[in-house]
Amino acid sequence: MCNNNSGDSKCISEILTVINILQDNAECSDACLDTCDRGFLGCNVSTIGCNTRPIMLYTCCGNGTPWSMPTTKEAIDCNVTPGSCSSVFRVEKVDGNCATFRVLAPNPDAEAAVTRPYVATNSFFTMNLNCVCSLRCLQDTIVECI
Repeated sequence: MCNNNSGDSKCISEILTVINILQDNAECSDACLDTCDRGFLGCNVSTIGCNTRPIMLYTCCGNGTPWSMPTTKEAIDCNVTPGSCSSVFRVEKVDGNCATFRVLAPNPDAEAAVTRPYVATNSFFTMNLNCVCSLRCLQDTIVECI
């Protein structure tokens, strides 16, 4: 899939589309396996309140290291200042073979982080899904200010 210009990253695009729709609706629908494309947000179909399925992206040239982006709109090199970057994202839009993501930051409030581990940032990026070879879904959660 990597370095493939044939537009053949359909499985990643389809999974991200499912996640985006679930997040937009933030409702539970049906029970499935605990996978990235399960049909509800939360621990089970009766969970109420989850609005985000955080994900991590991996590229073929990343050597197993998750993709990382700055948590602000400032020009930051994540290799130099990794504390100003995050590898956890929320899918905001899927358009064919491209997806727009919001960067999520660790919740600075340790007490709140127990139930809400991430906060939304105002940092976004769009990625060609041909560059993504895998994604990892994290525990569904609530992200404030989205």
